[in-house]
Amino acid sequence: MPKIEIADGRATELPEGEPIGSVLLPEAIAARVDGELVDLSFVPTTDGKAEPVLPDDADGLHVLRHSAAHVMAQAVCDLWPGTRYAIGPPIDDGFYYDLELPGQISETDLPKIEDRMREIVAADQPFVREELPRDEALERFADQPYKREIIESLEEGEVPAGETVTVYRNDGWADLCLGPHVPSTGRLGGAFKLMKLAGAYWRGDEARPMLTRIYGTAWATQDELDDYLHRLEEAEKRDHRRLGRELDLFSSPDELGPGLWVWHPKGGTFRKQLEDYVRALHIERGYDLVVTPHIARSVLWETSGHLEKYADNMYPPMQTDTGDYYAKPMNCPFHVLVYKSQTRSYRDLPMRLSELGTVYRHERMGTLHGLLRIRGGTMDDAHIICTPEQLVDEILRVFAFTQEIHTTFGFTDPVVELSTLPGDSIVTPEMAERATGALRTALERSGLDYSVAEGEGSFYGPKVDFHFRDAIGRLWQLTTVQCDFGLPERFEMEFVGEDNRRHRPVMIHRAILGTLERFSAVLIEHYGGAFPLWLSPEQVRLVPVADRHVEHARELASLLRALGLRPEVDESGETVGKKVRAAQLAKAPYVLVIGDKEIESGELTVRDREGVETKGVPFDDFAAALVDEAASKRLTQSRFGG
Repeated sequence: MPKIEIADGRATELPEGEPIGSVLLPEAIAARVDGELVDLSFVPTTDGKAEPVLPDDADGLHVLRHSAAHVMAQAVCDLWPGTRYAIGPPIDDGFYYDLELPGQISETDLPKIEDRMREIVAADQPFVREELPRDEALERFADQPYKREIIESLEEGEVPAGETVTVYRNDGWADLCLGPHVPSTGRLGGAFKLMKLAGAYWRGDEARPMLTRIYGTAWATQDELDDYLHRLEEAEKRDHRRLGRELDLFSSPDELGPGLWVWHPKGGTFRKQLEDYVRALHIERGYDLVVTPHIARSVLWETSGHLEKYADNMYPPMQTDTGDYYAKPMNCPFHVLVYKSQTRSYRDLPMRLSELGTVYRHERMGTLHGLLRIRGGTMDDAHIICTPEQLVDEILRVFAFTQEIHTTFGFTDPVVELSTLPGDSIVTPEMAERATGALRTALERSGLDYSVAEGEGSFYGPKVDFHFRDAIGRLWQLTTVQCDFGLPERFEMEFVGEDNRRHRPVMIHRAILGTLERFSAVLIEHYGGAFPLWLSPEQVRLVPVADRHVEHARELASLLRALGLRPEVDESGETVGKKVRAAQLAKAPYVLVIGDKEIESGELTVRDREGVETKGVPFDDFAAALVDEAASKRLTQSRFGG
């Protein structure tokens, strides 16, 4: 009998043929056996370690959502016979399934699908795992072309002819799936909801059929589902595309093409504050500013490896009488050329080159999403060229710089991930080992907790990503730090060492904000459009009560402007109430109502974003407080009158 060590310290002997679920907590919906996620019906044949997977664990939610996707596809097939089903994976916060339906459906049909899902859940149908020979699996899915294509496309080395593929069935309905699933449909409970419909090309290929994608979400409890739906409502209010339009920050006219944006005057003011802050801080931290072109000849991208490894994300070449030119997808090769413009000594290193450089990436249409996924964006890019001995210390400096910058915006407690080199790269195994080792050493010396994502690095080096949570708990990947031995080798970069011999430097690629466009979108949603004073395009709205008060409001605005603040005077003919409401909708941090009383007393009534009014504030005190608030980049508003 296999001896099983349970995660809580117990050990038990499992009778031959007995499933692992028989010795685990009754709340478990799956198990991990020797680190592998398995069904509760899994029968161990050797000694090992097992731990229960509970519904509210990360693994448990994965299993729960995967099972919910299966049940959703089953429900659709019941309601629309002849449906052809493709794939249905779990995703962050939910799941989806891509289907080809025999007729049109709309979001008004989602409640009907949900009702059928609940009937399947109430029936508590067992999930039965089967391992079928490839030929038998093809026969099982004879009327499902997408499943057949998946089976046929499995690599020979993965599932040789005659060997098995995994199928899960319940109540006669079957799906091609690796699993695991919950033991039976009843274990899904009722904490799920279908969210929306979308279109999705089969395998992401615009030349393949357009399928209907149904999105849903599933949670361990109803309370967790309710919390999630509340977060979604809050996220909708904070959507940067809506707020960008309402606050008149930016737009993406059809004439530009998808994924390209223009910034309006208010957006330009906001963006200038961001750019000025980033540039000034980089100069303070020992970076040198550079400027590079938007295009370059093909030879540059051949040398860098971009045409070999990244061409799918690059725009087609522009053919000229001096050869093909490409819009740049990255800034790094240009910074290499700056370094190579003259002979460098070890005394010149580390060299830290910084640029707000615009890059162009031909992202797929289906992936574009406001400013979060774009085709043209400005990266806060920097490349640090150093000796191998300086490498870890320079990485640590970047880690500290990252946290300093993000703390300014209210982002703390990063979730850090080390991504190792993918299989298809431009570096040697020895280079990959050195680069990964340097990043790992820096992480360990920094004291930061981190996880490892195997094979998720870039084609020229492993990387460390910093993720931060916004005001409603969503996690955003913001900073990337990459270690690169490959480009210095490909470009034959050198420095003269203390021994008067030539040596190869190392490059650190780092973008702390990412693109300014994407970071701006994150900030808009994080703040809900109510920016801290230093970032606000309009910092003070002056509201004259009547036409006779306009001139005094203009004079006060002029005084504020002379102090470096950004005031606006509402000279419209609307009532005071409507003007104050307009200021609130514009997310103006402060509103000053100017009438006879304020002119006579020389004192102000100050209204902040929370609607708190403070009367009798001397103008000089108000102005000084705002200058201090903006200069300190505080996240909280000033208070007046104690």
